[in-house]
Amino acid sequence: MGTPARRTGLGLVIIGALCWGMGGTVAQKLMQQYAIDLNWLVTTRLCLAGILLLSIQFFVKDRSQIWKIWKNGKTAMQLMVFGLLGMLTVQYTYLASIKHGNSAVATLLQYLAPVMIIVYLAIKERKLLSRQDMITALLAVSGCFLLLSNGSVTQLSVPTPAIVWGVLSGIALAFYTIYAVPLLEQYDSLVIVGWAMLIGGSALAWFHPPWKINLAGLQSEAYLYLVFVIVFGTMIAFWFYIESLQSLSPKETSLLGTLEPLAAVLTTVFWLKEPFGVFQWAGTACIIGMILLLALYQRTNDG
Repeated sequence: MGTPARRTGLGLVIIGALCWGMGGTVAQKLMQQYAIDLNWLVTTRLCLAGILLLSIQFFVKDRSQIWKIWKNGKTAMQLMVFGLLGMLTVQYTYLASIKHGNSAVATLLQYLAPVMIIVYLAIKERKLLSRQDMITALLAVSGCFLLLSNGSVTQLSVPTPAIVWGVLSGIALAFYTIYAVPLLEQYDSLVIVGWAMLIGGSALAWFHPPWKINLAGLQSEAYLYLVFVIVFGTMIAFWFYIESLQSLSPKETSLLGTLEPLAAVLTTVFWLKEPFGVFQWAGTACIIGMILLLALYQRTNDG
């Protein structure tokens, strides 16, 4: 296990990944069982989590960065684009996929983003895909087919809107990942993601004000689920993941991050009692295998 700092880092990234995965499943319960509006949930989740992350930056880290980022016109514009086209889009499409389908399928489809990035970079750099890339892509395609069709070539076992939103979520995550790099090289990640959440949530609030919803009829457990999605499934998950980088390498955190889709699948199947066929389990194994392969390959290359 190594030093105490390393053990702490391992604990943080594991808790963070599990919170991410379970957060999607709890969001599914809120939207499908308690009829919580998708737009309200996205707006509230982003705004409150953004405020909490910026508060952590203010009290724990370099607070000067919170406003410094707005003093440069170029970075301010990049942050706006990242908040609207990156953060808001990836959160909205992900939760929309959950609403129309389930958390397991939405999370696994979103994890196609690494393959999308590989293909995009190959086209951009005019390079052929390596054998490693081809294996990764094959696992992704095979996994998706099995997951969405449950082995049948004539019909889908997942609603079409859930698939469309899930694929869009993967595309949005790919953009989110690539576009954030220049910003993260200049400022703390809590500042970038905190502001991006606040920007995305505030923009959606113009069209769907979060205060225009009646929550009075909700059961007490629904409020607990809301707190879990906002605090644990969003703020804690991201904060712990970022903090783990202080004592672990990015390769190790990405490897342990595969617990997120696994947590989403297990909680969806065993807590929400969603049906999952044998071929869907095989598809899940393919996609998780793809993620592990990518993480291990990156670890080998980076040392």
